Amino acid sequence: MSATGMQGKEFDFEKFRLRTFVDKLVAMGEMEVREEPTPLTQLSSIIENSPKAVLFKQAGPERVELAAKVAGGRSRIIAAFDSTPEKVYEEFFARQANPKKIVEVPSNEAPVHAVKITGKDVDLTKLPFHPQHEFDGSCYISSGIDYTKDPLTGRSNVGSRRLSLRNRYQTGTNITAPSDLKRIFEGCAQRKQRLPVTFTIGSHPLDFFGATMRTQGDEHHMIATMRGENAPFVKSLTNDILVPADAEVILEGYFDERGYCEPEGPFGEYMGYYGSIHMDPVFTCTAITMRKDALHQTLQHGTAFVLDQTDAAAMTALRVEATAWRILKTTGKDVRGVSSRSHSGGSGTLRVSMRQGAHGEARNAMLSLFGAMRQIKTIYVFDEDVDVRDERQVEWAFGTRFQADEDIVTVGGMMGMPMDPSLDGRRTGAKVGFDCTMPFGKGNEIIHMRCAAKVFAGPARFQTVEQALEAGPAFYSHIVEAVGSSDGREVAAALDALRDDGKLGRDRDGRYHLAKGKAGYTAIVGELYHDPNHGI
Repeated sequence: MSATGMQGKEFDFEKFRLRTFVDKLVAMGEMEVREEPTPLTQLSSIIENSPKAVLFKQAGPERVELAAKVAGGRSRIIAAFDSTPEKVYEEFFARQANPKKIVEVPSNEAPVHAVKITGKDVDLTKLPFHPQHEFDGSCYISSGIDYTKDPLTGRSNVGSRRLSLRNRYQTGTNITAPSDLKRIFEGCAQRKQRLPVTFTIGSHPLDFFGATMRTQGDEHHMIATMRGENAPFVKSLTNDILVPADAEVILEGYFDERGYCEPEGPFGEYMGYYGSIHMDPVFTCTAITMRKDALHQTLQHGTAFVLDQTDAAAMTALRVEATAWRILKTTGKDVRGVSSRSHSGGSGTLRVSMRQGAHGEARNAMLSLFGAMRQIKTIYVFDEDVDVRDERQVEWAFGTRFQADEDIVTVGGMMGMPMDPSLDGRRTGAKVGFDCTMPFGKGNEIIHMRCAAKVFAGPARFQTVEQALEAGPAFYSHIVEAVGSSDGREVAAALDALRDDGKLGRDRDGRYHLAKGKAGYTAIVGELYHDPNHGI
C-alpha cells in the first residue's frame, strides 16, 4: 500500500540512486572506470574480463554513461546493505522483519521525471541495448525491474526481466518461468486485455533484492523494505503504475494483448547455458522518462566461465546462505559457516561447517536443507574447524575426512530448478550430500587433529618442567610455553632427566605425564592406538 501526505522534498532522492552507489564502489576500489569511447559490441567482453564492476563513461554512439555488474561480488552486496561480512545475514533478515511503505510523490518532484519522452518521440533504439552472449537472439537491456498491477485484484507485483530490442517502440521479454507475472499476464491474454507495465532501468542493488523476493499481498513495498526505510514512488505518465521516483530511467508501456505471440531468445541464462527460444509477449513502450544525468545499467548475466561474478549469482548466493543459516539455526544445529558456490550454476551447491552434538547431525542438516530449499542440489558438510570459503581447507578436509562408500547421502524424486539442463525436461531429480566430518566424538584424538606451527606467547607460569607436569599432562610445545622457554632444547633434556628417574609417562596422544615407571624408560599411560598406519 502507498502512503500519501509526504512531499518529495522530505526524501533524499540521491541516497538509493544507482549513481550514488557507483560512486561508493569507485571509492572502495571495486569499480573499473573506462573513460574512452566504447562501442556497444565491445561492452560484454570487457565486462566479462574484469573482476570489478565497470563504469563506461562513453558507451555507444550516444556516449551515455553505463554501469555494469554493480552487484557482481560479495563485497559489493555487503556495501549495498551498508553492513559487514559478519552482520550481513542479520541485516538481511532484520529488514525483512520490518516492512516499510512506499510514498507517492508528485511528478514535478521526481528526479526520474526530469526528462519526459512520449508518443511518437519514443525511440528505444537510442538506448544502450547491447549484444551480451554469442548466440543471443538480439541485443539486450538486462537490468529491467518490472512493476505491474493485477487488474482483477489490484495487487501490485514486482519482478526482474530482460528486454530484447525489436524496433523504436517494442521489445521482446521473457515470461515463461512460473511467476506471479506469468499468472497475471496469462489471465489478461485470455481476456484479450493489455497488461500495463513500467520498467525501471538503473537501480540500486537493494531494489533487485526487493524485486526478486516473493511475498503475500502487494509487493511494491518490498523495495522500501529492503532499503530499510520508506521509499518515494511516482505514478507513471501513461499508465496507473507506481515506480521508484529515484530510478535512473523508466520505460512505460504494456504487454501485448495477443499473448505469447512472438519468439524470443535464446539468451545466456543464470545456469551458464542458453535458455531456448520460446514464444513470449511483446512489450510496447509508450513513454521514456529519465534523470537529467541518467546513468544506464547492465547486468552481467549467464557467463559460464566467470559465473560467480554475475549480478544474479552474487545476490542469489547471499539469499541462499542467509536462508540456509536460518534453517540450520532454527532446527538447533550449531552452524559455524555457510558458503553458496556460485560456480555451480544457480547457487545449487552449498558448503556448511558445523559442530556436531550427536551422531548423524551432519546428515540431518543435509535433509533439512534439501527439503526446504528447492534450488540446493549438492551439500558438503564439514566440521567447525574448516573455513568453507577456503579452497585449501575444503579440499584437505574432503580428502582426509570423507569415504565414498560411507559418507554419500542421495535423495531421489526431489523438485529441481526448471532451467537445470541435467534434468533433461523432468520436474524432479536427485540431490546428493557429502559428509566430510570426522567420526563423531573423536575430534580431540591426536590422529584427527590438524597439524600446524605453534605460536608461542605469554609469560612463564612454572619454573621447572616437573612443576608444569604436576599441574597436569601436556604436549611438548605447551610445556615449552609454560616454562617460558625461547629455545626448547633444555625442555627436551629435562624430560629425559625425568625419564632417567623413572618419573615420565606418555599417553596415546603423546602428552607427557608425571608417572611411575622403570628408570630409563617412558611409562605408557592408558592404551596406545593399534592402527599400524600410525606406526605404533
